[in-house]
Amino acid sequence: MSNGIACMWMRGGTSKGAYFLEQDLPIDVAERDALLLRIMGSPDERQIDGIGGADPLASKVAIVKKARRDDADVEYLFLQVFVDQAVVTDAQNCGNILAGVGPFAIERGLVKASEGETSVRIFMENTQQIAVARVLVKNGEVQYEGKARIDGVPGFSAPVPIVFQDTAGSTCGALLPTGNVVDVIDGVAVTCIDNGMPVVVLKASDMGIMGSETREQLEANETLKAKLESIRLQVGPMMNLGDVTAKSVPKMSMVSAPSEGGAISTRTFIPHRCHASIGVLGAVSVATAAILEGSPAHELAHYTDGERMSLDVEHPIGAMTVILDKNSQGQLESAAILRTTRKLFDGQVFAHASGL
Repeated sequence: MSNGIACMWMRGGTSKGAYFLEQDLPIDVAERDALLLRIMGSPDERQIDGIGGADPLASKVAIVKKARRDDADVEYLFLQVFVDQAVVTDAQNCGNILAGVGPFAIERGLVKASEGETSVRIFMENTQQIAVARVLVKNGEVQYEGKARIDGVPGFSAPVPIVFQDTAGSTCGALLPTGNVVDVIDGVAVTCIDNGMPVVVLKASDMGIMGSETREQLEANETLKAKLESIRLQVGPMMNLGDVTAKSVPKMSMVSAPSEGGAISTRTFIPHRCHASIGVLGAVSVATAAILEGSPAHELAHYTDGERMSLDVEHPIGAMTVILDKNSQGQLESAAILRTTRKLFDGQVFAHASGL
């Protein structure tokens, strides 16, 4: 394809990605994925011939369209473009890239801006769930400047609060897809959980680490990575995910006691590289595991129980606050999180026909 394709490059939360209108991409999935690989410059660890950032956190795609449902304004499909493999997958959601969907929808005219604040109901195609993002608007334009900050992003931006509802079992079919709070795999106690993102939660100490190591130290630990992958491959079918050899889920989150005043500390593989922070929905799943009595995370977690609980999930570069609400029956009802976003460029991206 030699003609340019309309593309907005945005930071969403602690990730970056390319945002497209569905109508601007090929209908055929194989053709679309081949095009996205070319646009990102994959497979190549540097992504030197594309716009990808040579990191899974900066090799993401959002495809957005006007909703065909009464309960949503737009529909959003998230695609993870692998960096060093010719793989494009929709096997997971991304709550960070989600933060840019509301502003993008307003910018592209899919949602009419309301002065002050515009609520955008987003149907997440990957998990068949709805999230509501609240976007600041002034004089009819999205506001990216503000006083909110999130760990992992320098400076301040406009806040984008996001409320998730009915996320339990969104990918695996149940909050606890194995039916157990704890399973033992390779002698390690794990919690297999899906509250918006399939995650395997296990103690850092059971994996032979402190849980305070840097991302680089963990990525260099081949023994650790082999242990994590062995567990991941075994729990895939148990979590109703099938063979996960080539999938980006489940995430593997090793937890330890908090050290910075939070609720729980994490080091997460996504699944083969250590996350610089933690994914939005991954944090929701870990926070949920932390309140489940008997889970590996619960005995390490520090929080105050109640109908509304605020848990700061610590990660290598800070913490992410997750608000969990219970209903009158004591069951989890919703999860909310604060993100920010910024438009980085808006224009056209090019991919040569020879690359398809």
